[in-house]
Amino acid sequence: MGDFWKSSGFHLLERDPDGMLGVTDAFLAAYLGRPELAPVEESCDAELALFDALMGDPRLKVDDARLATLADPDARDNYRVMLGFRDQLIAAGTVEACYLNLARNGAAGIPPLFMDHMAHVIARNMLDGCDDPIRLRAAELLFREQNVRLLDGAILLADREVVEMHAATGGLGNFSRLFADSGTPTRSAELDVLSPENADLYWARDDSFDTVLDVSFGRPGLIALCGVLEDWLRHFLGLEVQIEPVGMIRDERWVWHVGLDAEANVLLNELYNGQELDEDRLRQILSLFRLSFRDAAQMRADIAGRPVYLGMAMNDSQILRIKPQNLLANLPLATAS
Repeated sequence: MGDFWKSSGFHLLERDPDGMLGVTDAFLAAYLGRPELAPVEESCDAELALFDALMGDPRLKVDDARLATLADPDARDNYRVMLGFRDQLIAAGTVEACYLNLARNGAAGIPPLFMDHMAHVIARNMLDGCDDPIRLRAAELLFREQNVRLLDGAILLADREVVEMHAATGGLGNFSRLFADSGTPTRSAELDVLSPENADLYWARDDSFDTVLDVSFGRPGLIALCGVLEDWLRHFLGLEVQIEPVGMIRDERWVWHVGLDAEANVLLNELYNGQELDEDRLRQILSLFRLSFRDAAQMRADIAGRPVYLGMAMNDSQILRIKPQNLLANLPLATAS
């Protein structure tokens, strides 16, 4: 208890005086040591020399002429992508500044996996000292895709990668079967759903990402997610907001909304424009939220004091992929924070 998500790389970074994660050589070296760049038996001498040079100096400038000496075109492409991302981290100075810049200005050329990695370690920093396992499990939604199952009125989320790993290896226990098919879960599967009564099991499994979160309306998991989103905006932008679930949007003066994922963005746009959604489309909406600024002066003057509505939705394959950068880029702020 007390430490969690060692896989995030948090231990490789150093906080600056503002509490943000300063980019270190150790963190850069971890990225450069990823499997995509690790030498293989077929690696040419130029590739081996480049890898060794970068491990010795992760900030080494590498121009296109040097990359062109690599015999393997895939290796050249992998280095080009990784070094482009590395250079943005270095230029930004902190992981948070890099993430915010990409969120607001576009992440073209940056693999979504890298955005997830940054969200992971930023969330670890943001939640340092948190002793609430349900809040930590809810924060996993910021950087890991979820399989969704609707069961007897409940909305249950399980880590997509974990479910697929169990399915691929044939190790389908009750937990995995709950999400891999539509079969009825057994009692032992229900025990994997994180609750206030069994929440302490999370501490031994935090990097396994193998607990189930109930985000049904009014349940602790959804309340915890609201708190995580509030933390996210406070950490990045210094905003004090209140986020609470709502059953539906009944607001004749609805002026602003943000989808927490791509599917929710489309659905909210359709609802805002007065389109009728059929049952299947409505079923995709997992939750709606109302966000209120505690200081209306932080909002655009023309809509100050009005709520912002948020949505969370699964796609046709019952996958939820939250994009927390949407909140950073799309709120109606008075000035750029």
